[in-house]
Amino acid sequence: MKVLVAVKRVVDYSVKVRVNPDRVSGIDLSNVKMSLNPFCEIAVEEAVRLKEAKHASEIIALSIGPKQCSETLRTALAMGCDRGIHIHTDKRTDYMELQPDAVAKMIKKIAEDEKADLVLVGKQGIDSDCGQTGPMLAGLLGWPQVTFAAKIEVEGDGLIVERETDNGTETIKIPSLPAVVTCDLRLNEPRYATLPNIMKAKRKKVQSLKAEDMDIDLEPKNKVLEVYEPPPRKEGVTVNDVDELLDKLRNEANVIP
Repeated sequence: MKVLVAVKRVVDYSVKVRVNPDRVSGIDLSNVKMSLNPFCEIAVEEAVRLKEAKHASEIIALSIGPKQCSETLRTALAMGCDRGIHIHTDKRTDYMELQPDAVAKMIKKIAEDEKADLVLVGKQGIDSDCGQTGPMLAGLLGWPQVTFAAKIEVEGDGLIVERETDNGTETIKIPSLPAVVTCDLRLNEPRYATLPNIMKAKRKKVQSLKAEDMDIDLEPKNKVLEVYEPPPRKEGVTVNDVDELLDKLRNEANVIP
């Protein structure tokens, strides 16, 4: 089984982002810490576990974005991926310029060229929160898909996948590969890359391609009209007991009858 894992470079989850003053060009990315998208990190970990269990023969990490994406790829390689592919573009990948349909088309081309049996992606990027790339990719490829995976088991030529739903979980059977799976938080806990593996990652092959050479329309299909910060929360108050809390909820906040 050859596994292709898409990994995205995003603003680190611990960063408090700032909106650009024009309220049109999105968040300010200058001098902001960037890192591997947490859901993509889970996808990488699951691919590595599949290889450790002798189900996967090769893991290819794919990233789309500026030259700094090479750092994101090195993180995936240090975790256990065998080689990387970097599709270079200077377009912003947080939905402001490069959007999921173009990303899905580029991943599709790589999946076909590499003859991948399984494509693992994070359920969403924490920058745009679209959650569209995986389903779009499956539709373009005509492959079965499971979203929000919480558990993946190999069974014969296919997979048994437990997925998150609003009411709990459900189990989906994919009789045979190829397939696309998007990975959710409960799937696993990603490992930390060890120093020896970080050093080994520097010697692993990373192929570089240009997005503009892939004959894919990269122009956004939707336009973001405005980006603004949420209003500041009002200061809370401390109550002495439940009766006082109920009184304030009933007579001041008017949220209970």
